[in-house]
Amino acid sequence: MTSKTEQVSTPGAAAPRILSRDYVWITIGACALVFLGAFESLAVTTVMPTVSADLGGERLYALAFAGPLATGVIGMVLAGNWADRRGPVAPLYTAVALFIVGLLIAGLAPSMEILVAGRFAQGLGSGGLMVALYVVVARVYPHELHPAIFAGFAAAWVIPSLIGPTVAGAVTELWSWHWVFLGVVILVLVALLMVVPALRGLANHGDATTPWAFGRLGWSVLAAVAVLALNLVGDIPGFGSALAVLAIVVALVAVRPLVPRGTFRARRGLPSVILVRGVAAAAFFGAQVYLPYLLTDRYELSPTLAGLALTGGALAWSLAATVQGRLGARLSSVTAVRLGTGLVFAGIVLTVATAGFRGDALLIALAWVIAGMGMGLMSPRTSALTLAMSTPENQGFNSGAMTVADSFGSALALAVTGTLFTALAGADPFLGVFVLAAVVAFAAAVLSPRVRVESAEDESREQGAS
Repeated sequence: MTSKTEQVSTPGAAAPRILSRDYVWITIGACALVFLGAFESLAVTTVMPTVSADLGGERLYALAFAGPLATGVIGMVLAGNWADRRGPVAPLYTAVALFIVGLLIAGLAPSMEILVAGRFAQGLGSGGLMVALYVVVARVYPHELHPAIFAGFAAAWVIPSLIGPTVAGAVTELWSWHWVFLGVVILVLVALLMVVPALRGLANHGDATTPWAFGRLGWSVLAAVAVLALNLVGDIPGFGSALAVLAIVVALVAVRPLVPRGTFRARRGLPSVILVRGVAAAAFFGAQVYLPYLLTDRYELSPTLAGLALTGGALAWSLAATVQGRLGARLSSVTAVRLGTGLVFAGIVLTVATAGFRGDALLIALAWVIAGMGMGLMSPRTSALTLAMSTPENQGFNSGAMTVADSFGSALALAVTGTLFTALAGADPFLGVFVLAAVVAFAAAVLSPRVRVESAEDESREQGAS
C-alpha cells in the first residue's frame, strides 16, 4: 500500500474511497479498534452494578468510571508527543498493548481494587489509541478522504450505543461479567492485524528533533488528578463545594498547555476548532447522562423506552455523519460546524422547554434526534479541520489536543452537572442540569463563527508567534 504522499492522480481515474482496494483493510481495522473501545466503555456501564455487587466494591463504583477518563488524558498527550517524534506506529502498538493489559487485569480481577487498576490501564491505552489513529489517518489517507474516514469513526462510536448494553447483559447472564472484558481481547488483536500492513511504511516517520514534552506530560497528570478529584470531593461535608471549585480551577490551568495557544481566547483557526469541539461535547454529554433518568423518573417510562431516546440520538448522529461524509467538499467544514452546533443548541433548548412545561416525552426523543444530528455534522468536520491545519511535525500534538478537548470537556461537564443535580434536589434538578447544558451549547454556537480554515503553515506560524 502506498502512502498518500506517493499517490499520483491519473486523469479519468475514479476518485479513491475509504473502502477501495488500497484502504479497505486499514479502514476496517481502524474503525474496528474505535468500535471496540466504544463498546467496552458502554458494556462496562451495563455490567458494573453486577461487578460491584460480586466484588463488594460499592465505594469504588464511581472511581471505576472516573479513573479511565482521567488517565486517558495522560495517554493522549504521551501518544501525541511520541507520534510527532517517531511517527504513529510505536504509540499505536503501545496503546493497544495497554488496552489489552487493562482488559486482562479487569477480566481476571479478584477484587474491586484490582479491577479499578485495570480500568486505569484501559484509560491510558484508549486515550493513546485514538490519538495514534488520528495521526495514522493524516499519514495514510489523502485529504479528500478525511471527512469519510472520520464519519466511519463516528459511526463506530455510535453503533455500540445501540448494541453494547444488550450484548453485555446477555454475556453476563449466559457466562459471566468477566467475559465482557476478556472476550474483547481477541477482537482487539484481530482488528490490529488488519491495520498492520498499512503501518509498515510509517515506522519512524516523525521528526526526531521534536523534544519530549515532559512539561505537557506533567500538566496532563495534574489535569487528570484534578478531574478525578472533582468526581470525589463533592460529597465531603462542609468543604465539598470549595474543593470542587478548586479542582475546576486546577483542571483548567493544567489543561491549558495541552491545547493550542489561544484556545481559551477562542483565537480564529485551530484554537477555536478545538474549543468549539470541547464545549459542544460538554453540552451534549452533560445533558445526555440525565436524559434517561428524566424519562424514567418524571415520565415513568421503562428503562427500555427511555433508552430509545438515546438510540434515536445515536442513529441521528450516525446518519448525519454519513451524509456529511458523502457530501465531502460540497459541504464546507466551516458550515458543517456552524450548523452542527446550532442543532445541538436547538435540541437541548427543546429538551429544556419540554421538561420545564412537562411536555410530551416524544418531544424529548425528538429533541435528542436533533442534538444527535448536530454532533454527527460537526464532530467529523472538526477532526478534518484539525488535520487540515496541522503539519507532519505537530499532527500528534493537535490530534492529542482534539481528543483532550473531548475527554476534558465531557468530564468537567459531568462533574459539574452532578454537583448541580445534588444541590437542586429540593427544587427541579433536571431543569437545572438541562438549562446549564443549554448555556454551554449556546456558547459553542456563538463561538462557531470563529472557526475558519487556515493553511497548516499559517497555523504553525501563528502558534509560534503566540
